[in-house]
Amino acid sequence: MNQKMAAKCHCGAVAFTVELTDGFNTIRRCNCSFCRMRGAIAVSAPLSGIDVIKGKDKLTEYRFNTGEAVHFFCSVCGIYTFHQRRSNPEQYGVNVACIEGVSPFDFPKVTVMEGAHHPKDGGGGVAGYLTYTATP
Repeated sequence: MNQKMAAKCHCGAVAFTVELTDGFNTIRRCNCSFCRMRGAIAVSAPLSGIDVIKGKDKLTEYRFNTGEAVHFFCSVCGIYTFHQRRSNPEQYGVNVACIEGVSPFDFPKVTVMEGAHHPKDGGGGVAGYLTYTATP
């Protein structure tokens, strides 16, 4: 069983703990219209893996297209915290930048999933990879 990690939005109005499905091995981005604009790197957690300990009333929900994926944001600072996935409704995607001590730049190679042609619409798979190399 993975350990619970502390997480919060930028302003701290929303704080939660997260227990990841498989550590950071599930890290990914998506190229759907929304994720492309949001730009976050997400990691997987089961629905039971998130416990909002502060600011549940500050979370704002956003749905688009089919309305199946439920994206949550802090209504104060606007930071995306996590979302219930359309591809697997039993799972949350969690913004790694919200996890204490973790940065999206900690990961030199991130898989980009084909969300523009969603698996539930007959598409899916890997669209490509994003890489990050720090300057010396």
